[in-house]
Amino acid sequence: MDWLDPLVLARWQFGLTTIYHYLFVPLTIGMALAAAIFQTMWVRTARVEYLHLTRFFGKIFLINFAMGVVTGIVQEFQFGMNWSDYSRFVGDVFGAPLAFEGLFAFFLEATFIGLWIFGWDKLPPKLHLLSIWGVAVGSILSAYFIIAANAFMQNPVGYEYNPVTNRAELVDFAALLLNPVALAAFPHTIFGALMFAAGVIISVSAWHLARGQHTETMRISLRFGLWSMIVSTVGVVISGDQLGLAMYATQPMKMAAAEATFDTVCGKDASFSLFTLGTPDGSSELFSIRVPYLLSLLSTHSLDGCVHGINDLNAQYAVEFADTGLTNFAPVLWITYWAFRWMIGLGMLHAFIAVVGLWVTRRGARREPAAWMWKIAIWSYPLALGANIVGWVFTEMGRQPWIVFSLMTTQDGVSPGVEAYHVLISLVAFTAVYAALAVVEIALIVRAAQKGPDTTEKPDEAAQLPSVVY
Repeated sequence: MDWLDPLVLARWQFGLTTIYHYLFVPLTIGMALAAAIFQTMWVRTARVEYLHLTRFFGKIFLINFAMGVVTGIVQEFQFGMNWSDYSRFVGDVFGAPLAFEGLFAFFLEATFIGLWIFGWDKLPPKLHLLSIWGVAVGSILSAYFIIAANAFMQNPVGYEYNPVTNRAELVDFAALLLNPVALAAFPHTIFGALMFAAGVIISVSAWHLARGQHTETMRISLRFGLWSMIVSTVGVVISGDQLGLAMYATQPMKMAAAEATFDTVCGKDASFSLFTLGTPDGSSELFSIRVPYLLSLLSTHSLDGCVHGINDLNAQYAVEFADTGLTNFAPVLWITYWAFRWMIGLGMLHAFIAVVGLWVTRRGARREPAAWMWKIAIWSYPLALGANIVGWVFTEMGRQPWIVFSLMTTQDGVSPGVEAYHVLISLVAFTAVYAALAVVEIALIVRAAQKGPDTTEKPDEAAQLPSVVY
């Protein structure tokens, strides 16, 4: 690999900025929903603890939302800077869901955020509650439009190719929005976001409870976070099963790479590998630990189904896509293989911690959790975030060498004439700025989290509090 190749640098830049931006996306979605639920409970029960939790986690949400907006803007600039051929090819299709995301979902979200921040002393309680639900719904709608755009890259639908302009042109917006990959990926992504938000709530609550601070309030949020983690994990598993079916139907090479399956296998031989070692050239398997039938079940919902292998798919694609000049259509196997397993492993580990947490904090427990248990809970928050990130790494790296599956290779999407040093300079600059922003973000959230909720506030005083408390 030539590290001064504009294509390599452009891919690194887009990958790093995307992953960095995605650090904020799941927490924004999940924390908006958590704040909406806490405020709903306050309006329904008038319990002051729910008001404290609404204010507290709402502040963390707002800090994270602001940083997500800042980092998200950079993403769109890169389409014109480093990926102009890709933008020219799919702009007519890709632009439609992005426009809806910006003009509809994002503005809906931003408008309701303004009403929520400045409406505490101006709006009736139920109308003010509606504003935070508007924020939560807007963030989820925003996610759907982005996922629909990404799904076109995984499974192109709703378009016609114009040979005169050499562009994909949108002809069916409904087909684009109802892409089977988008319908499967959307709930999987949302439940994953809720897992991360639940993990943050668990960690913050455990930090205060370990120090005996705000115990009445933090016990409520801890139990909420633990149950949210379990419920969202169940959602991730169910939606992930459906996404696996959609992935195998549309991108069999990605499934083969995820399982390091080199030759087509059926039935008992279509096994799920827990661990695999392959040859250095990635053409065959040397050693593996496998569960019989499981890969067939995951891919086809049948014990006797067949799963295409990498070598067979390469031979098929070499003929079908001979005009690309490629001979290897498999992604980097060690990345897709281990990203798939880290995604599952990290998520399941966090869910296991939540189950244990519910048990040791149950009503009537004979003893308080030990100090080491609190430490595990406090430091568990990166698990669900890591599962989210490596899940997207798997999704995007598993699509390679295509930037739009079966239509355009990644090497054909990069901007022509862009010098490597131009991309390198912007890559270094973005990395430096994002590193600085990360320090600011972490410092602000840690400071807000450690300060804890303002327990001096009473329900009948909520409407009198100035909005600048945020």
